[in-house]
Amino acid sequence: MSQKTTDRTGAAGANKAAGKQAKGLSRRSVLKGAAALGGLAAGSGAVTGFPTIWAQNPITLRQFGTGVSNLNAIAEKCKADLGITLQMTALDSDAVSQRVVTQANSFDVADIEYWICKKVFPAGTLQPMDVKKIKFYDQIVPIFTTGKLTPESKIAQGTAPNTVSFVEGADSKKFSPTPTQWMTLIPTIYNADTLGIRPDLVGRPIKNWKDILDPAFKGKTSILNIPSIGIMDAAMICESAGIAKYADKGNMTKAEIDTTIDFLIKTKKAGQFRAFWKTFDESVNLMASGEVVIQSMWSPAVAAVRSKGIPCVYQPLEEGYRAWGGGLGLAKHLKGAQLDAAYEYINWYLSGWVGAYLNRQGYYSAVLSTAEKYMTPDEWAFWMLGQPAKTDILSPEGKVMYTAGAVRDGGSFQDRMGAVACWNSVMDEDRYMVRRWNEFIAA
Repeated sequence: MSQKTTDRTGAAGANKAAGKQAKGLSRRSVLKGAAALGGLAAGSGAVTGFPTIWAQNPITLRQFGTGVSNLNAIAEKCKADLGITLQMTALDSDAVSQRVVTQANSFDVADIEYWICKKVFPAGTLQPMDVKKIKFYDQIVPIFTTGKLTPESKIAQGTAPNTVSFVEGADSKKFSPTPTQWMTLIPTIYNADTLGIRPDLVGRPIKNWKDILDPAFKGKTSILNIPSIGIMDAAMICESAGIAKYADKGNMTKAEIDTTIDFLIKTKKAGQFRAFWKTFDESVNLMASGEVVIQSMWSPAVAAVRSKGIPCVYQPLEEGYRAWGGGLGLAKHLKGAQLDAAYEYINWYLSGWVGAYLNRQGYYSAVLSTAEKYMTPDEWAFWMLGQPAKTDILSPEGKVMYTAGAVRDGGSFQDRMGAVACWNSVMDEDRYMVRRWNEFIAA
């Protein structure tokens, strides 16, 4: 790695970015730590300047990933702005992993999570991406480059995105522990996950992950049935309840896996769980119906329950959040005009419109500075600063998600992402963990 490359993500780059940001970020103290690392920049007006050559020279990019971010609205806006056609396919996490490795010629862009990257990038079906071609690289939130939200932050357990963000060279499949010129994924979306609750039905304050084990909620709880993610929620629960203490919840030993799964099986047989969900809609239906009053949940699913007029809270917990992040990767076979179009698409993705669209669903975008330009001051204050809404907060589709006066569950960006305890992960003992998880589900 050259010194020039190091400076892009080191002190020189941070100082340069911080200088540009000083004026625009002074009112947003919540983001000062990120700005100090070059994670943010401020400005005004829409980001423009993308070429229109793709309208005259039609390009189609085949993209697949989870339903979280493979959204028709993004494809439609991309077509309108760039003239690039996106053929999007939404799959579950396990199917995404399998397709990257076994069907390398069936896609051009892979929209995948960072824990999946650890599993699939070594297969060699994705190509490292040159950060010099990424227009907003220096403005990417630093948890994806250094692993730290602020200079004082600790890197959370599990597969922290920065640990799989870079490889050693243009043809390398080996992850680099420090930033290089070559990224595995260009980050796009992330969030801090916790438990969703029905405040009208739980009947008491919920403060800890272990509260899901309360006998008062017997038969009315749920956790998600995606092994690599569900095991992390289980670890948060077990550690909170004093069942186990992990050296790294994201990389358990076989003994730690056994302790966790054996406890889950015992808890399941005792009737504590109502169900184990795999999809967004399943989690919404369980909570909206009242069949479940406390469960693993995703932020937009909580909003979806609320949009039905049903009380639902994404509950901050004393032990912190389980986080996840995703990004766009490019197929190894891409070259020429298709490769150029793919880079143009990624640069457009980070330029603001998509970021604002994702932020309005309760997620976070990888380049916050550009997203802010596509949000109203009230939206930004609500979603990013944790301030009470001055007006009703609307979804991207125009539905009321929060009424005036509401405050985002968990507060500001820094409060939420600064309280991440672990990231979704792939363990060294992944195969053993998945086998034991399946025993739990079948028990």
